[in-house]
Amino acid sequence: MGRQPEVLWAQRSDKIYLTVSLPDAKDVSVKCTPEGLFSFSATGAQGEPFSLSLELFDTIILEGSKTNIGLRNIICSIQKEKKGWWKRLLKSEEKPAPYIKVDWNKWCDEDEEDSASSLPSDDDYGGADGKDDSSDDDGLLYLPDLEKARGK
Repeated sequence: MGRQPEVLWAQRSDKIYLTVSLPDAKDVSVKCTPEGLFSFSATGAQGEPFSLSLELFDTIILEGSKTNIGLRNIICSIQKEKKGWWKRLLKSEEKPAPYIKVDWNKWCDEDEEDSASSLPSDDDYGGADGKDDSSDDDGLLYLPDLEKARGK
């Protein structure tokens, strides 16, 4: 088991955002199960292994979950199976590990969701066709497509 990278999280009523902070990551692997198991592994810039496994609060939809691997971090947009606000990120009621933190840049409260949805977020990359019909998930790879892209 490798070291755990810092993970920032935020939510909307229909999705969870996980941002794994790991500059210059190589051999990135992100996997999810419908039951809400999220696993991540990668090699850091100095060749050190990083990995983590999270049991998310509730079930998710794989087909609606996407990942974008950037130079500084890996952004995962995970679609919730049931629309609604989770009390916490993880199923466990214990205090989360110190490497899991709230992403205050993406956070919005339930009553702010409609106004915040029009604000740009880190994963607003714009479409390849140059049109401005972007959603929060433009530029992200669906998780099944990520595995195909990596040749698995």
